[in-house]
Amino acid sequence: MVKKKILNSLNQVSGEYQEEEELATQAGISVDELRDEIQAMVGDGFVIESSEEGYKLVEIPNRLLPYQIQRGLDTSYIGHDIRLFSEVDSTNQVAKDLAEEGASEGTIVIAEVQRRGRGRHGKRWLSPEGGVWMTIILRPEIPPAKAPLLTLLTGVAVAETLQTECGLDVGIKWPNDILIGDKKVCGILTEAEAGKGNLEYVVVGIGIDLNVDLDDFPPELKYGATTLQKELQKEIYGVEVVQRFLKNFEELYEQFKDGQFPEILSQWRRLSKTIGRYVEVHKKGRTVYGEAVGITKDGVLILELDDGTLKKVISGECIHLPH
Repeated sequence: MVKKKILNSLNQVSGEYQEEEELATQAGISVDELRDEIQAMVGDGFVIESSEEGYKLVEIPNRLLPYQIQRGLDTSYIGHDIRLFSEVDSTNQVAKDLAEEGASEGTIVIAEVQRRGRGRHGKRWLSPEGGVWMTIILRPEIPPAKAPLLTLLTGVAVAETLQTECGLDVGIKWPNDILIGDKKVCGILTEAEAGKGNLEYVVVGIGIDLNVDLDDFPPELKYGATTLQKELQKEIYGVEVVQRFLKNFEELYEQFKDGQFPEILSQWRRLSKTIGRYVEVHKKGRTVYGEAVGITKDGVLILELDDGTLKKVISGECIHLPH
């Protein structure tokens, strides 16, 4: 990608001017093409000064531009094809359409705004500017029944990324929420498409409240939510968070395909904020209460009910009750 080459060259002499002809040569394009590319990068939000001495990179925008992410991305295939949209209804839906058209495994859809972002059970997921709204297309050779395990895997990848990048008290609420303390900072939505008993593809949607303004949230969502910017009291550079996450995700996904899910599940249990909590779980109009005492190898939550009996919960909305 030409812009990635230009950015690499400008970064190598950060704070200094680079001659126009030399920059064009390094990018493998003509001077006229270079000028067009520089203009496009300025349109993307880069501040690039030009003079008789050449070009100098002054400021990098805090946007999830594909060539910015890929410039420092250390993965074998996840994120090598990134499709960026300024606004979509749902990145999961766009990813499904691309998967149907044959998009390769590891293709990522990113939106700066989602108009109709979705959580589990059709719930609305608020997705204004400032967040990470993305979906990964996967084509694992696994039975359809194992697709939900990818939600647990993704939760581990997100939680470990935020712990490393931000040094915060990050944990997982079963089955698909990432918490800082007791407040939600990320949600995961995994959707699978199967045909004739075989899994055709899976899309894994990840929504992280990065630099989102909590004032944009309605009152009923604001109380239980937080953002990385609020927790750290500073703007977070999204590209580095996404790069680290994609690296972590690919490593865990490869382990998963190699049959090492028990190791991933051990990491999930270590990060869990649900195990040991008294919870209520809503499922198909019914509500059960109990202490979450564990999770099975298939990702099923085990509750000890008030009468001492054990109950397995395959899916549902889990609410942590006060200690």
